[in-house]
Amino acid sequence: MSGTTTPAVAIPGQTARGAGTGAPKSTASPWWADAAAVVGGGVLVALHGSRLGQWVVDDAAITFAYARSIDEGLGPVQQAGAAPVEGYSNPAWLALLVAGRRLGLFDHRALFGVPDLVLYPKALGLLCVLGTLAAVACAARRLVARSWWVTALAGVLLGANVSFVAWTFSGLENPLYACVATALAAVLVRAVAAGNLLGTGPAVASGLLALVAALTRPDGAVLAGVYPLLLLLTSRRTEPGRAELWPRTRAAALGTAAFAVPYALFLVWRLAVFGRLVPNTAVAKSQELPDAELFTRTTGELLTFAGWPAVLVAAALVGVALTRRGMPRTALAAVVLPLALTLCAYGVLEPDWMGMHRFATPVWPLGALALAVAAVGLAERGGPRPRAAVAVALSTTLLLSWSAQRESAAAFRAEPTLPMCLVVNRDGVVFNTYADRLDIADGSVLLPSLGGTLLTSDLKVYDLAGLTEPRIADALSAGDTEGLRAYAFRELRPTFIHAVGVWARKTGMTAPRLTAEGYLPLYRTADGGGDWVRADAVRHPERLGPLRAWADRVIPAAYESGRNRCGGVLRPGRAAVRPSDRPTH
Repeated sequence: MSGTTTPAVAIPGQTARGAGTGAPKSTASPWWADAAAVVGGGVLVALHGSRLGQWVVDDAAITFAYARSIDEGLGPVQQAGAAPVEGYSNPAWLALLVAGRRLGLFDHRALFGVPDLVLYPKALGLLCVLGTLAAVACAARRLVARSWWVTALAGVLLGANVSFVAWTFSGLENPLYACVATALAAVLVRAVAAGNLLGTGPAVASGLLALVAALTRPDGAVLAGVYPLLLLLTSRRTEPGRAELWPRTRAAALGTAAFAVPYALFLVWRLAVFGRLVPNTAVAKSQELPDAELFTRTTGELLTFAGWPAVLVAAALVGVALTRRGMPRTALAAVVLPLALTLCAYGVLEPDWMGMHRFATPVWPLGALALAVAAVGLAERGGPRPRAAVAVALSTTLLLSWSAQRESAAAFRAEPTLPMCLVVNRDGVVFNTYADRLDIADGSVLLPSLGGTLLTSDLKVYDLAGLTEPRIADALSAGDTEGLRAYAFRELRPTFIHAVGVWARKTGMTAPRLTAEGYLPLYRTADGGGDWVRADAVRHPERLGPLRAWADRVIPAAYESGRNRCGGVLRPGRAAVRPSDRPTH
């Protein structure tokens, strides 16, 4: 038996010649029709994304700061002089940012007034969207005659989905995860259709794609189970003979090894460098073991967001396609499996504070692919009445899904999740000015909004949310707020503290406690939080009054007008605030 190829295996729902699961090659859409559908879908997604302006979520800027440090030879640290901490959870995305910076495409300049800190990750996001739609087209060409219909429908579904669009252009790793998950489905669909599911190529490719997914997001590791599960699903119903059992066992082992061996080496490196087997971010977020109640609630919220009527219509079409003779049932299962696993992974994750179902990004293109293939496949294999029924079902699905998301989309565009520029203007610039006005050198700041601060702060930055502070992450995970405060006040002793809202309450950094620990208020918020400075660091008390007046004027303005613009190039000490807003000595 060859080590690289295997004979076509008879699979339920698949003809002996393998490729018979889809349309004959002579009836397939011309390549240019699929290419046009890919580009058209990308344009729709880009147009929707352009309505978010220059918004990049602040958590993405944490990875930006790590990319800067790595490219400058400082190692995986949040800023110069800091200890190595895995304050990111997306090493594959980080690698793309580092490459962009090394090539001069990222963190160097502004183009037409837009910083490349915004342009480059958004461009990467668009490239990933095109890759996702190209994977859809590659899968569809093996399943239906009019594959461009599938690609076009998937593009419309994704372009109308505010969750997919928002997190694609957020600066985070979401579009890469979606692209890799869809590419995995396409590889397996084509392998099933060609009768080569047990071949070396599909086995290794599935393992490596799952590896990239796991290095893009920790929950991406769930995709390592797709290939072995598909092999199990496609095994004969009768007791398999030795001739079939060995190729399946070999293929499963090969695919698993392609994922597990390099991932194990990565875990060894992580343990050696950071002293943890999981990212520090996972500890800070207190992810717990899977819980049935959490899964039901989380997935229910996701399906409600998509619109229950639309979900039911889509499920009905896919269900009919999976049970109808003449449909490429096994190949369609190669799409449904990663869809089900990513949906399960989303369901067991702790709810994300950023909202808009951030962790569900790969669910959308996989769901769009499954729905589009089922609908087009049924339409092609049915008569006029079934085609009309499918057309009505699709139109209804699109309308109901759009209606369900319209209000959420408008609210998100009006006030997107914590913009990087808001943090730059509110925290980076403001605390630089505090230190400058009070003549504080070698100061430090403890605060929960990290990304924009790291890119612009002259101060040593400590993370109150624990993403880049292992001791704080451990305390938050254990619910030890007293231990957190003891560590902050006795060991870190930050010069400045910023704690408002939920973080002031969650960590106990309230006005009475800060006052008792010797901190003076610089800016107060209605909820009792605000900005504080350690009293023994203030050598010119007479400057506090004018500085407070300045903060009372500038900080509200940052919330009103500083969300989308913060200068062309962000560097420590380079203020985005107007010089006239700086207090004078």
